[in-house]
Amino acid sequence: MRHVHVSAPQVARSGPVTEVNRRGLGDKARWYLPAAVTADLVGAGVPVALVFDAAQQARPVYCAVAAALAWTGIQAVRRRYAFRALGESRGVLPVLHDWLILIGVLAVARAAIEESTPRLAALGALLPALLITVACHKLTYRHLSAARREAQAVSRVLVVGEPGAAESVIDHLAARTDHPYVVVGVIPVGSGALTSGVPEAARIAGTMPEAAGEDAAAVLAAVAGHHADLVLVAPGARIAGERLRRIAWALHDQGLELAVFPGLVEVSPKRLETVSAGGLAVLRVAPPVSRGIQPVLKSVLDRAGAGLGLLVLAPVFLGIVAAIRLGSPGPAFYRQRRIGRDGEPFTMWKFRTMVVDADRLKSELAAANENDGHMFKMRRDPRITRAGRLLRRTSLDELPQLINVLTGDMSLVGPRPPLPEEVAQYDEVELRRLTVRPGMTGLWQISGRSDLSWDETIQLDLQYVDNWSFTSDVDVVARTFRAVVDGRGAY
Repeated sequence: MRHVHVSAPQVARSGPVTEVNRRGLGDKARWYLPAAVTADLVGAGVPVALVFDAAQQARPVYCAVAAALAWTGIQAVRRRYAFRALGESRGVLPVLHDWLILIGVLAVARAAIEESTPRLAALGALLPALLITVACHKLTYRHLSAARREAQAVSRVLVVGEPGAAESVIDHLAARTDHPYVVVGVIPVGSGALTSGVPEAARIAGTMPEAAGEDAAAVLAAVAGHHADLVLVAPGARIAGERLRRIAWALHDQGLELAVFPGLVEVSPKRLETVSAGGLAVLRVAPPVSRGIQPVLKSVLDRAGAGLGLLVLAPVFLGIVAAIRLGSPGPAFYRQRRIGRDGEPFTMWKFRTMVVDADRLKSELAAANENDGHMFKMRRDPRITRAGRLLRRTSLDELPQLINVLTGDMSLVGPRPPLPEEVAQYDEVELRRLTVRPGMTGLWQISGRSDLSWDETIQLDLQYVDNWSFTSDVDVVARTFRAVVDGRGAY
């Protein structure tokens, strides 16, 4: 595949750290923890006090305090206030899980003290706790993401490994900013040139040295000289087993962390399990979910959601049809051949947003293609009608695909359905995105749509294919509404 385009700010994250941005490195903002605790206390306590007081409950203040302490206690037990967790993206589902635990705990307490507030009122009083906590998480996540784009609130990392392996890790980290690692130095193992521009903090021999502490001394000196927070090892034939263990001992004796890159990319932590076999640390990787109750739930969600959507949106369909027909001559619907699961072709439905002979004009505009891959995209495509621009901006042109979802050709969530001519140019990696049904929405839509490069689109699709779960679909659907309102990348 082609190399992912790396912008200047991203390159800076893996390159030499200047005195200016070095002052920006360090801990996350101090207000994250008090903001999270305050949001949880207020979100759970105040609504309970107001609702219980309105319901003339005998002890509204005591109930409010109990709800607030229970909510913060659950968050603390589940380590939501831990330094590593603050500001990190966890989505809505983990918070919902915590909230359901809160409901269970308070239900038991309610039965024990024979509290008499109506159940629906009590449940409604706890709903703001869920919403306010989610809002607080989103706020801190946005702030932390912005800080990390400026190389702040990150961990200073030294990469250790054979030159090729170390360079691969550095390039991968430099290509994205949605992680806390900034590489401040590299310790190559053995001979070999480095081309990334990252400072060479030290160099250790390709074979295990005779002196037991020689490797450890070089690594510890590099950590001290570059003020590193973490040593990240890209293991290979020259640094593994006993040699790696000795380096780990030296780092741990100094209270420093060691991380090992296993060579896997875009694998969800949910699929990973660490086990021990004969004294060896083994990383087990579960296969993607393809059987069981989750695929059944996805099918039920698809068919029920599509059927309900077509029923509820029927008046909207009529209005859009009228606007298209009045705006330009031709049919209101547009049918196009697309490729679905396992390479099976199907006819995809959309509202027409272009002039009738748009497909014929596409070849004349090929030189103006703004996408770097197999897709054709133009920000100011002259074939798009006036009504079509509004439909694309709001994603309303995609609504007829509910018919495809209802018939089973598509899903509510999945990779973008490609054209036959695009699939004809796919390599082996790109073909893997066809192992699931294409979707009306997906990670590509909530991550920028047409603003994404081809490699970024493929990366997101493969991430979805390999790490799919029913809960991830629910999260994508929820985030799609915000993406549609935002309109970024829709043209």
